[in-house]
Amino acid sequence: MAKITTILLLFFTFVLSGNAQATDPDPAAMKKNIEELAKYFEGKGYAFIEMLEDPRYEPVENITLKFTRAAERVIEDFSEYQQVLNYDHKKMLINDFMKQYESDLESAEKEYGIPKNVIAGILGVESEFGKYSGTYNPFNVYVSMYAEGHRAEFAKAQLEELLIFVKNNDLDVFELRSSYAGAMSYAQFIPYSLNRWWVGKDLYHMPNNINSVAKYLSHFKEITGTVEGAIYRYNPSDLYTQAVLSLANEVTEVTEGTK
Repeated sequence: MAKITTILLLFFTFVLSGNAQATDPDPAAMKKNIEELAKYFEGKGYAFIEMLEDPRYEPVENITLKFTRAAERVIEDFSEYQQVLNYDHKKMLINDFMKQYESDLESAEKEYGIPKNVIAGILGVESEFGKYSGTYNPFNVYVSMYAEGHRAEFAKAQLEELLIFVKNNDLDVFELRSSYAGAMSYAQFIPYSLNRWWVGKDLYHMPNNINSVAKYLSHFKEITGTVEGAIYRYNPSDLYTQAVLSLANEVTEVTEGTK
């Protein structure tokens, strides 16, 4: 417990180093939450305190605010959604992506029964075909979410899935990159999805991302009965589904125009 106390002091030195705001999380509550988290994972056999002592561990300050700001932005119009996605730029890139990974996309389409242009559409929307993979670390993200009490049980469950994934694949958890929400790879999988639908080991190898997207969509296509339904399960948003299908159709139009 002495180790946990030392780590918590470091944690709160970081948290309190910034200017306190009225909406800042309660340090006492965060201290209690970190203690609970450390006790839980140490009891599970993970060297959790050692992870918290790693110099690469760094709390994501006010992570709850990142989620609430995103939730407050309401977009109902598809043209506005396209602007947010930088859709026109993705449209310019997708055909080159299809050509570059033609064999991988065709192989995934054959194995999983998901149209290759839909696979490409997902990767275009999620990461601009591998340009973005996140600037956060998923361990830091999920610990910070739990500490602040934002979707705490979800964060705890994803943290456990993350530790399972890195253990099974002999990875350094601090070498991974994610969004502020903890999604990883060019396909933007959360840890739960990684442990069930990820294909391969390297999260930043594009063919692995292609096959993983196809495997995920195949699973939910079987459940929902349609590709559209599977895309919606990838991200439960009608605008998202529309954007993926629209981007996928750009490929079809370009391909047909070259025949």
